[in-house]
Amino acid sequence: MVVMARPALARSRPSAGEAFVAADVGGTHVRLGLVRADDAGCPLSVSEYRKYQCADYPGLAEIFEAYLRQLPGVAVSRGVIASAGYPLEDGSVISANLPWQLSPAAIRERLGFADLRLVNDFEALAHAVAGFDGEQAIRLAGPAIAPAQGPVLVLGPGTGLGAAVWIPNGARPVVLATEAGQASLAAGNARELALLGQMLRGRSHVSIEHALSGPGLLNLYHAVCALHGSEPALATPNAVTAAALDGHDGAAREALEVFCGLLGSVCGDLALTYGIQGGVYLAGGILPHLGDFLLRSDFAARFLDKGPMREALQRIPVKLVEHGQLGVIGAASWYLGHATDD
Repeated sequence: MVVMARPALARSRPSAGEAFVAADVGGTHVRLGLVRADDAGCPLSVSEYRKYQCADYPGLAEIFEAYLRQLPGVAVSRGVIASAGYPLEDGSVISANLPWQLSPAAIRERLGFADLRLVNDFEALAHAVAGFDGEQAIRLAGPAIAPAQGPVLVLGPGTGLGAAVWIPNGARPVVLATEAGQASLAAGNARELALLGQMLRGRSHVSIEHALSGPGLLNLYHAVCALHGSEPALATPNAVTAAALDGHDGAAREALEVFCGLLGSVCGDLALTYGIQGGVYLAGGILPHLGDFLLRSDFAARFLDKGPMREALQRIPVKLVEHGQLGVIGAASWYLGHATDD
């Protein structure tokens, strides 16, 4: 049984070898791992890594409790949660993609933790990807290595669309969390304009993640079917992806082609907006299954199609990275770097 004791006075940071829980919370899954710090305050390893279905639990506290019950006899009184959403002053989080309300303060109290921090999921991911081994990545555009050090964009479509910017700043880089997924979607050609018109029906705003996410792919598929006057035969994002990849459904394939083109265009827009020079990393979510399709798609062409800024974008490496524990590692890295903050 795991001991969840509250010390009389919480230390400002984990001591060498002290274990804490890092959680990567998405709209579909929650991933947790046990992390230990070494003398330099860096994670040595992630152990006891497990994945839970959000729909199987009434809240995140219950997932934490289920996880802690499965751990060996080790004292745990600290943790960090990486999640999408906007934190409020009362400690709760507004998120369009979580199936339940998230309140780190309430979870900390329930678990008896001395410390439980919250970080934006893609801010955490940026802390992990900044030191990621490039040899494990698929290069989608640009050079293998950035010619100059500079800001790095980390972006990924999952239940929603997350994005963060890693900015070099000496020994302590700065990571800017964003809500880029809630920005308005822009069409880049006549087909996309027609699809955007379909998605605008009954809405006043079509966000980027309304098209560039798992549910967004399904939205694109429905819009394609509506344009062609056909009845949708597929009911889930996974079904659309599978049908597109095996070529059994023309509308699904068209939807995925549009998805990849829009993704390239959005990445180019964000790279210009944030002055990205160090690279663009696509991570997590639904992308790991789409590597070959992305390489053959219009993604790279649309990324570069920004008029006179094409030459600048050609200098930016764009890579697809995959690591099952990346979100947990990023959350742990962020925690170890910020646990001394008040």
